[in-house]
Amino acid sequence: PMSEEEKTVAGYVSELARDGDCIQLGFGGIPNAIGLSLLSKWDLGIHTEQVSASMARLMANGNVTNAKKTVDKHLSVAAFAIGDDYLYQFMHKNPKLFMRRGSYTNDPFVICQNDNVLAINGGLQYDLTGQIASEAIGYMQYSGTGGATAFAYGAYHSKGGRGIIASVSTTKKGSMSRIVPVLQPGSIVTVSRNLADHVVTEYGIAKLRQRTVSQRVENLIAVAHPDFRAELRSEANKLMYY
Repeated sequence: PMSEEEKTVAGYVSELARDGDCIQLGFGGIPNAIGLSLLSKWDLGIHTEQVSASMARLMANGNVTNAKKTVDKHLSVAAFAIGDDYLYQFMHKNPKLFMRRGSYTNDPFVICQNDNVLAINGGLQYDLTGQIASEAIGYMQYSGTGGATAFAYGAYHSKGGRGIIASVSTTKKGSMSRIVPVLQPGSIVTVSRNLADHVVTEYGIAKLRQRTVSQRVENLIAVAHPDFRAELRSEANKLMYY
């Protein structure tokens, strides 16, 4: 079930989406919420690592035509599927859904050939300069790299492309901010700050592409939970980010 915060995050992401986008959604509750928020968009394409239940609903509803794609036109392309019975029944012998190896779907030089790639993934922790850790917090491993790095690169180099890292602003029942002054020692940088484009939380959209470090700091603090903003600003001053 989607929380109210996740629904709010999805609403902000949908503001960055446009008719004709070629979408990729990562794994989890927020990407599924985002998929459902795109039911107001049309002529969408799909080139993704994982095909999800929300993507099946977009295809069944007619939101996905793949007509605007330049690679695999008129086909939704994915490497694997995780979802509910509706998804698997929709996929069965569906000629408009093409399953390919991850070495193809996650090739950034294939991804960027499509225009208006909208790559949407989650993250665990973000520092104030825009480094994204999606695999571990410190030395504690939570996940693999998945498609986050490849799709961030592909979206960044796609004509009209946009990369989005979306999550609720806190974790551990609100006791820990996902936005931190510096990543914990041992953290793995999944998306470098050179490829970071947008970070979205329930408090809004932080634009990072073509922003200075001080602008990134301000934009990220603005979407952090209010309980942590003063501390983040104080630490940013100590780090001489201003």
